Amino acid sequence: PPADSILHRWKNYWIRGVLSLAMISGFFLIIYMGPVALILVVMTVQIKCFQEIITIGYRVYHSYELPWFRTLSWYFLICVNYFFYGETVADYFGALVQREEPLQFLARYHRFISFALYLAGGSRLQDSFAWTHVTLLIVVTQSHLVIQNLFEGMIWFIVPISIVICNDIMAYLFGFFFGRTPLIKLSPKKTWEGFIGGFFATVVFGFILAYLLSQFQYFVCPVGVNSETNGFTVECEPSDIFVMHEYTLPAVVQNTLRWKTVNLYPFQIHSIFLSSFGSLIGPFGGFFASGFKRAFKIKDFANTIPGHGGIMDRFDCQYLMATFTHVYIGSFIRGPNPSKVLQQLLMLRPEQQLSIFHTLHSQLRERGMLPQAAAQAE
Repeated sequence: PPADSILHRWKNYWIRGVLSLAMISGFFLIIYMGPVALILVVMTVQIKCFQEIITIGYRVYHSYELPWFRTLSWYFLICVNYFFYGETVADYFGALVQREEPLQFLARYHRFISFALYLAGGSRLQDSFAWTHVTLLIVVTQSHLVIQNLFEGMIWFIVPISIVICNDIMAYLFGFFFGRTPLIKLSPKKTWEGFIGGFFATVVFGFILAYLLSQFQYFVCPVGVNSETNGFTVECEPSDIFVMHEYTLPAVVQNTLRWKTVNLYPFQIHSIFLSSFGSLIGPFGGFFASGFKRAFKIKDFANTIPGHGGIMDRFDCQYLMATFTHVYIGSFIRGPNPSKVLQQLLMLRPEQQLSIFHTLHSQLRERGMLPQAAAQAE
């Protein structure tokens, strides 16, 4: 009966709503705990998503009686994580690695060791090999991009994730109350009303969140390492995109609003592009997941979260968003990083460091950037 259908919808709405609030509260707590907690959460989510997809693969290939399927899958997960996290440690914390002799050996031969481990597992090739590697590509590779975004500054981690969460919630609410027109056959519950309403709400949310977070060094500074405590640090002089700028409005807007200028953080403008992608393209990660599940005749990847399905059901769009954010940072944001350059210099031999010092000193003197006293001393 219609009454039972409405009651079921409202019951499902409350279950999803309560658990969503609980997950958001947990997210805020993890942010407060700092970069280490965030990295551990990303690793936990990655492992659980991998387990959910591999479990589906095991059901498919189990009838073929292929040996070592799950064992090899987990072995390759360890190998790939060893490679990616080793690359990250060597890239961001090179100076720290140089202090410990065992780490120096592992860092120097890291790629060779990783490749040797990979070949050791590949010696038992079988039909399930492709399934495992596609899963690694979808889950592990993109999880590593999330970690790299985090090291650029927690704002590049928090804002994209929050954008996807906001879009998911607002699209659901707009679709629940106003949805009439189906959006795509792969996801029958998705509607055009939810899609469009979620887009506008997400752009506004991202713009406001960007304004709030841009005011704090804790969120905008790249994650580094303190050489004295060997712990993470988030202290710096904020880059230009996190400094308030005055912008002149177009003539049409000036005539309408009677405003000539507006003060904004440049990151707020970047947030519009992030929100647009997260709202218009990001959901296709969910559509891909829906097609995947329909192909294997399953409703959800797992039943870890009541009303939401598995962890992969909640993070299918997050992985696509993380990839876009990483590409966006590399294309439009990231410039030379003095901290990384210094770490590379500290890894050189003393005579190489001295040669670079003299070259740099000569260049600065020719440009007139050294004080007169320093030039005379030379």
